Amino acid sequence: MILCWQAACSTGLLSTRLVASPVQILGTGWALVQDGTLSTNMSVSLLRAFAGLSLALVAGISLALISGLSRLGENIVDAPLQIFRTLPVLALVPLFILWFGIGETPKILLVALGSTFPIYLNLHKGIRSIDPKLLEMTRTLRLSRSQTIRDVILPGALPDLLVGVRFAVGISWLMLVVAEQVNADSGIGHMMMDAQDFLRTDIIFVGLAIYGFLGLISDQCVRMLEHRALVWRPLHIQRTGNIG
Repeated sequence: MILCWQAACSTGLLSTRLVASPVQILGTGWALVQDGTLSTNMSVSLLRAFAGLSLALVAGISLALISGLSRLGENIVDAPLQIFRTLPVLALVPLFILWFGIGETPKILLVALGSTFPIYLNLHKGIRSIDPKLLEMTRTLRLSRSQTIRDVILPGALPDLLVGVRFAVGISWLMLVVAEQVNADSGIGHMMMDAQDFLRTDIIFVGLAIYGFLGLISDQCVRMLEHRALVWRPLHIQRTGNIG
């Protein structure tokens, strides 16, 4: 596909003003690396994504525990979250700018907002899907509420939580694209917006490649965490052949 793409650009079938060729993209990416533009903007984007995802983990896990462990908590938490989940992100951008200014805060909060929902939904589902027989066993063994949550509910819901984290990592990069294109003076999204003004499709493609690469790397990191955290599960033991 890349060879056909390059051939189409070289023969003029594709205008390089609209679609940069792979050779142009590689050359531009190397130039951005050499002059430090790419590393500077990437470090800013990584910091925003990490900060937003960290807030999302704290908020999503806390809200899921409140909603999943208590019927009253679900009545209080779940409905407002479902309403916020359906709101279009772009419609919230003016409010975030009005409330938090044009600095880093609204950008990080936009990433956190979008990433919270998959963590909440999956962990809530995991908590509510705990085998009732296990809960009956905890009552038979007279485990306290805190012991039941620590030793039964949280380990049982961990697979769903990690699935939610994988979704959240992907959404965090999508939200970052939106956040960095609104009153930003740095970051990969800002670099792409500047390139749009000067019709530099090669820089735009470099930015897209960076977002895709970062998304892939972060997803692989979560999968490695999932592999290690779920090593105790019978299904995992059967796949890996580890017995005892």
